[in-house]
Formats: sequence, structure tokens, C-alpha cells
Amino acid sequence: MLFDTHAHLNDDAYLEDLEETIERAKMQGVKLINIVGFDDKSIQKALEITGKYDFLYLTVGWHPVEAIDFTEEKYEMIKKIALTNDKVVAIGEIGLDYHWDKSPKEVQKEVFRRQIALAKEVKKPIVIHTRDAMADTIQILQEENASEIGGIMHSFSGSVESMNIMLKENFYISLGGPVTFKNAKTPKEVAKACPLDRLLIETDCPYLTPTPYRGKRNEPAYVHYVAQEIADLREMSYKSLTEQTFNNACKLFKIDIKEKII
Repeated sequence: MLFDTHAHLNDDAYLEDLEETIERAKMQGVKLINIVGFDDKSIQKALEITGKYDFLYLTVGWHPVEAIDFTEEKYEMIKKIALTNDKVVAIGEIGLDYHWDKSPKEVQKEVFRRQIALAKEVKKPIVIHTRDAMADTIQILQEENASEIGGIMHSFSGSVESMNIMLKENFYISLGGPVTFKNAKTPKEVAKACPLDRLLIETDCPYLTPTPYRGKRNEPAYVHYVAQEIADLREMSYKSLTEQTFNNACKLFKIDIKEKII
């Protein structure tokens, strides 16, 4: 019972072998996958892919790195998709990214706030991308009362202290490949400290590939390495960990577990 809650199967990395990639995921017990579209190209590809497979869901939003290109037209496009496509489970990935300098910080902040408002309007949780910007991300989420809709701290890289703040703000904590890295002290601490009913797993494929495939292209099949690492860290069974994280994701995304899955 695996749910890869954040995947980019809409990336060009899968142009040649998307069906085979999905088959490998099925063989590893992956039941549901959330595909994230975050700019014009990736949104359109995500719409195409999720329309073909019952077990693929969709998150749509505008990435902070691309905030400089966000317009009223983009806002209306995302809003329309969220209101008319029943595959949409969240708005994202949205947030702040101070690592890259394509979009000025103030532009990122404004686009972030607008999309939180949009998510409230369409009544969807939000998926947060934050890089080198945790303090500002938390401040904006609190100022915009994002706890009303809640969501996911995607590929969470913050401290246990930051995690505790986000839990109070009605967010789930999602961990991916980095938790499997040998010297990843903080992600491992978070994996052990996060309440089990607020924990999610993801790949963020094709990025952040877990050990033992680190450095190679990531894919949803590898989410089981993330699950196994967290289960080991928490000294619990793999079955219990995967069932709980699967149920957590379905609850957040309002997916009826009895629906047709892989």
C-alpha cells in the first residue's frame, strides 16, 4: 500500500519509458501517484497523463522559481483546472525558493500569497516547496491563515522545530529520498519525531533518488526505499508504515480508498 504523493512523471525524463516506469511502480506495490504540474509545460503534460490512468492524481500550481512569469492568465488557468478536473487533489507546488535567483523574493512572496488565496477559494490543500526560505515560508503561511486548508510540506528538509510549527499549522510532513542518505541527520530525526498520522512519503522523481540508486534517475517504484528507511528508523513494520502513510494521503486528498486503484 504505497502512495507516492509527489512525482513528476510529466517530466521529459520519462518520454521514452513512461509505461514501463509505471509498471515497475505497480510491481513494488505503488497503488496511487500524485503528479505535480508547476508551469505551462508540466501542467499540460500532467493533464494528459492523469487523464489516461485512473490511479494517477493531479496537483496543479505555479512554482516559486517561475514566479516572475506568473500572470492573471496563469491564475485563471489553474483555478479553472482545479474547479473542473476531478483528478485535482491539491494546489502546488507553491512556496518560496531562494536558492535560484530567476524570480525576485518579493515577486515570489506575492505569487505565493495569491495561490494560497486561490486554494482557499477552490477548497484544496496546498503543496509547499521551500528552499533556503523556511522562516519566510512559515511567516506567510501563518499570515495568510493557511491552516484553514492545510496541506503538505513537500520533500521536507527543515528541522524538528520547524516540523512542529508546521504540524500546528495543519500540515503533513512528506519525506523522500534524502532520508535514506547515510549522513542525512536532520531528515532522519524528523522521520522519527513526526507523528505517524501526519507523515507522508514521496519520490519527487526524477529528482532526489534514494539510496541505493542515488545519482541516477528517480521513479515511483523507489518510494519503497523511503518507506523501508522510515520504518527502520521508527522500529516499526514496513506494512504498518506504508498502510498509515497511504491512509494519511487519502485522507488529506479526500480520496475514497475504495475507489479503483492499481
